[in-house]
Amino acid sequence: MSRNSRLSSLEEIVLDLVKNSPEKKLSRDVIAHALAITSKKEHKRLDKTINVLISKQLILRNGDSVKLRTGKKSKAKDLDLIEGRIEITQRGTGYVIVDGMDEDIMIPSNDTDLALPGDIVKVKVKGNRRSGQPKGKVMEIKSRGKEFYVGTFKKTGQKTFLIEPDQKSAHIDFYVLEDSINGAKTDDKVLFKLKKWVHQRALPEAEIVSILGKSGTNDANILSILAENDLRSDFDPSVEKFADQIPVDIPEEEFKRRRDLRNENVFTIDPADAKDFDDALSIEILDNGNYYLGVHIADVSHYVRPDTILDKEAYSRGTSVYLVDRVIPMLPEILSNGVCSLRPNEDKLTYSCFMEIDKNGKLVDYSVEETAIHSKQRFTYEQAQEVIDGANHPFKKEIKMAESLARTLLKKRFEEGAIDFESPEPKFVLDEKGKPIDVIIKKRIFAHRLIEECMLMANKTVALHVENLRKESGKRKSKDLFPFFYRIHDKPDTEKLAGIAGQVAPLGIKFEVRDKITPKYINNLLQKVKETPVEMIVNGLMLRAMAKAEYSPANIGHFGLGFPHYAHFTSPIRRYPDVIVHRLLKEYNAGTKGYNFDTLIKHGEHCSERERVAVDAERDSIKLKQVEFLSSKIGQVFDGVISGVTERGIFVNLKDVYCEGMLRVSDLKGDYYIFNPQLHALVGKSSGKAYKLGDDIKVRVDSTNLQKRQIDFTLAK
Repeated sequence: MSRNSRLSSLEEIVLDLVKNSPEKKLSRDVIAHALAITSKKEHKRLDKTINVLISKQLILRNGDSVKLRTGKKSKAKDLDLIEGRIEITQRGTGYVIVDGMDEDIMIPSNDTDLALPGDIVKVKVKGNRRSGQPKGKVMEIKSRGKEFYVGTFKKTGQKTFLIEPDQKSAHIDFYVLEDSINGAKTDDKVLFKLKKWVHQRALPEAEIVSILGKSGTNDANILSILAENDLRSDFDPSVEKFADQIPVDIPEEEFKRRRDLRNENVFTIDPADAKDFDDALSIEILDNGNYYLGVHIADVSHYVRPDTILDKEAYSRGTSVYLVDRVIPMLPEILSNGVCSLRPNEDKLTYSCFMEIDKNGKLVDYSVEETAIHSKQRFTYEQAQEVIDGANHPFKKEIKMAESLARTLLKKRFEEGAIDFESPEPKFVLDEKGKPIDVIIKKRIFAHRLIEECMLMANKTVALHVENLRKESGKRKSKDLFPFFYRIHDKPDTEKLAGIAGQVAPLGIKFEVRDKITPKYINNLLQKVKETPVEMIVNGLMLRAMAKAEYSPANIGHFGLGFPHYAHFTSPIRRYPDVIVHRLLKEYNAGTKGYNFDTLIKHGEHCSERERVAVDAERDSIKLKQVEFLSSKIGQVFDGVISGVTERGIFVNLKDVYCEGMLRVSDLKGDYYIFNPQLHALVGKSSGKAYKLGDDIKVRVDSTNLQKRQIDFTLAK
């Protein structure tokens, strides 16, 4: 008889949850939320169930979490071969990331075998470093992490050719035979694939797949970033053809079956250069003095039907990608900028969340309905701000009402514990060739807050709506009863918070890491550094310490926002999770069922991963433009602030242009500087002079490297 043949129904459900979760691991709180457990009696029963599963050797306890027992022990030194994903530095040192292990396995450069960054490998642990970190050797390449790589093609001899990979692609040069060049010329940026690699001491062989452009040009650089992150800018012709056949005209029957708002005062507020208008607003004051807010969202799910070629492409992309000089849309332009976009003076299909909110910001009543709108006004953020500041406009009454409501919602949100991250956001001014000629800081105005607060309220309300459906059903414990796609955000990592406490202590800022960290406690730290030279640094450190927000049907709430229930509903043109949320809401309204809990777990993993890829690409494009901008400033002196300190040197963020580079310890002349981990500073052995986090510093731009996207500084005399 198998050891799990006699399980109670609750034991089966808990085991099923753990089995189908990312990394085969779930915290006890996530399990309780997934099963809608609230009473003490139910919590006790859950704890008993977990203990029974542990005693049956089906799961293991792992801190506050439980994980599926696979027969492998959790400590690297007790394992024979361990499987994980390898990352390799430019120096050739590897680090294997293994699910369920606290530390990566360090692989010395001569033990990485034929691994390339991103590969899934099997490693043998050979001991530990002095720090206690496990050290190992690659024994097998199970699968390659990338299909294509990016680099610069070089002719090195009469008939010898090399590719120097971009930093994120690979750590080793590739050789190319003449019949695999495919028309590439010296200094072309190319997309290539691994042909073969026979020995670690020999170079791998490559075949060039396509030419992205001349190295150093804007198009080549941007296309390289896309290729490095496995992103495509164009759509397959079959997808474009499918999208082109979607009817633009809306039949009269569709208007009749929806709540028709085409005669209402509906308006949009978006960036000046926006074309994909996801959301629109309507607002009025009811006779009882409450606000009646309508948030109207492009009804993408009406046009993008499940399992079509268009839907599969949108799912594969997961999100639009916003680079410095272009947008890589999730949907073809005919949909994102046309059919679905809530453009002014056009009839559009929408999905709306109507909310009655009292003068204190409390939700009194709501409804979620399929609607049709005809936007009467398209505001830019700047135009809306002018009305907020007092300018006359036919929609002044609505804008001022929305402003008043947004201020109330904002105040209530922060009083209830939301974290207030406000970091300056640089924006590049580009010439016609895409070259950055200036850096300006995006001005944060209340019109931005107005839209954010209305969208947050709608996102929170639709998640609450599904919670109410569960309560009304009286069967809250079933994970497949009204499963939903939440935007979740876990508590921050206490070890990382302890690291921040150590880094801000030398600045005279006290930050104790408690057992229970609340958003309000983090806000207190952010308030202490507000409008000080270290504000941006501490904000950055705190953001890195926070858990990454993800998509999941297992609701643990959103720590950063302080919301117990939250989902993404408001941007289906650019986020696939919002399309899933719309479909779920429509299914429940119609009394039908599509997605189940386990399917949503898998979709959550995919959508979260695609979001991370998009964020990486966006950061890469910003870093690229920073390097390009400072490439024309070699030798110039800038005021900066020390944003990080390591044994290798100090990171400096330039005050006016918000570009970050490194001043290497070898360039600190006149003394021998040693890293002091307690002070988070480099300290001169003879002079005692210290370079520490938050210090002002003058630096000269010494060199830049577009290939590696690096900026090097020296001290200004």
